[in-house]
This record gives sequence, structure tokens and C-alpha cells, in this order.
Amino acid sequence: MAIPLTDNPFAVLTLIAAPAVFTNASSVLALGTGNRLARVVDRTRELGKELRSTAHEDKEIEQMWHHQLDRLDKRGGLLVRAMSFFYTSIGAFAATSLVSILGASLAGSSYNLPFAFISGISFVLGVVGFVGLSFGCTLLVRETRLALQSHFEEAKLVRSRFK
Repeated sequence: MAIPLTDNPFAVLTLIAAPAVFTNASSVLALGTGNRLARVVDRTRELGKELRSTAHEDKEIEQMWHHQLDRLDKRGGLLVRAMSFFYTSIGAFAATSLVSILGASLAGSSYNLPFAFISGISFVLGVVGFVGLSFGCTLLVRETRLALQSHFEEAKLVRSRFK
């Protein structure tokens, strides 16, 4: 005999709140990733102007800027992929919440088969959202490492020039 979810209000709250928290986390990460992408675009434009505006006699600086442009290309690609994963997660977690509400409404009824099916769908959607969130975060870590490589390269060059 199934125990109705209405006997345990925390069960219904958990079914709805957990995907909502993950949806919020995905949304915040997507927003931050969009800001990071804008910074990559700004930096790319800045380096492009520098390369076009002056004839560089300093080949070391020019070479560093070309390395940075290559990294900026990679960073932009990683950020777009991360945003795709975050948006997929947002959709999956929102769908999980909706399906969980439907499942909770059927839990107290005599429709046992649809409830099992709906809870399976909710679980799969939650897994899709979690995997997307995890992959997106992994891509952000890789992008951050590339950003730090450019920073360290530039700092090393500045230090070598102004000893």
C-alpha cells in the first residue's frame, strides 16, 4: 500500500524545491558565463585594435598578443559550450519541477502506473540537468585556466622588461 505524499509535506516540498534550487544555480552560472563571454569579446577587440593601430617593432609583444588571441578563440568556444549546457540544465530542471508537481498530484490517487512513469521521467530530466550543470562547470574551469595562462604570460613579460 502506497503512503500518500500528503502525509509527508516535506516530500512534496523536496520534489519541487530541489529542481528549483538547481534551476537557480544554472541560471546564475549562465548569467556569469554570458558576462565572461562579453569580456572575451571585449579583449579580442582590444587586441585587434592594438595589432592594427601600430606597427610593432617589438616582436615579443606581438607574438604574445597572437598567443592571447588564439587563447581567446578557445575561451570563447568553451564559454559558448558551457552556456549551452547551462541553458539545457535550466530547461531540464524546470521540466523536472513541472513533472514533479504532476507526479505529486497523482500520488494520492489510484493511478499507480502513471505515477511510476512520471517519477521516472522526473528522475531522467533531473539527471540531464545535473549532467549539464556539471559539464558546464567543467568547461568554465578549463576557460579560467586559459585566462590565467594569458595573465601569467603577460605578467612575465612585464616583469622581464621592468626589472
